[in-house]
Amino acid sequence: MIATIFHLGKEYKIDFFKPIDISMPLSTNIDGTSAWYVDPMKLEPVVKGDWIGDVTKGGSVNFRNIMFNPHGNGTHTECVGHISKEFYTINKSLKRFVFVAELITVLPTKIENGDFAITRKQFETALNDITKPEAIVIRTLSNGSNKLHTNYSNTNPPFILKDAIEYLNELGVRHLLIDMPSIDKEQDGGKLEAHHAFWNYPNKVELEKTITEMIYVPNEINDGTYILNLQIAPFENDASPSKPILYKVY
Repeated sequence: MIATIFHLGKEYKIDFFKPIDISMPLSTNIDGTSAWYVDPMKLEPVVKGDWIGDVTKGGSVNFRNIMFNPHGNGTHTECVGHISKEFYTINKSLKRFVFVAELITVLPTKIENGDFAITRKQFETALNDITKPEAIVIRTLSNGSNKLHTNYSNTNPPFILKDAIEYLNELGVRHLLIDMPSIDKEQDGGKLEAHHAFWNYPNKVELEKTITEMIYVPNEINDGTYILNLQIAPFENDASPSKPILYKVY
């Protein structure tokens, strides 16, 4: 099913029957992707007296409670409420769901203190010919399928430097997606400089901007321009599990 999208004077043709899912599933599997020291997602049948919400145990339907942490159990999209004193929710912050996006691949570089990070220069090189991208999808190297089974807790994964985020702001990026558990350093004393810079908090706060973390973009997907459909569950919370979908532009 070929559809045509017009945005800022440009025409984009996409095939809605060929979605590219770049989300990581939330799973009860012990070897699923996780971060921030959280346990795997839990599914538990509701029990009311003699009734149980589990067909395998005699119930009429499967009727389960779910316990998870959106920031640690898989792909999630967050709003400024993640760092603010004020209660902002992703359900009210994300008001559009389709965007023109640029997929780029970056090899985090070793910086002075031994950490690995994405720098402003790397963004300048990767996005040199791009004019006002709405969304940026970042695939980091190396990019093995082990990302689907990695426990990132206490591993000090790569992150994005504050001045690199400021460059994305200069370009007008509204939605940032990355395959790491955070755009900030795992242990930074609570500064979260990249988050604060992206949302310009607490100054002139950018309420409608979002950050999506823990995506996975397979190697066979080429860098370039895509249409992004950013799907969330309607949680009145700072973050929600999400399912970002890319569509190749023809």
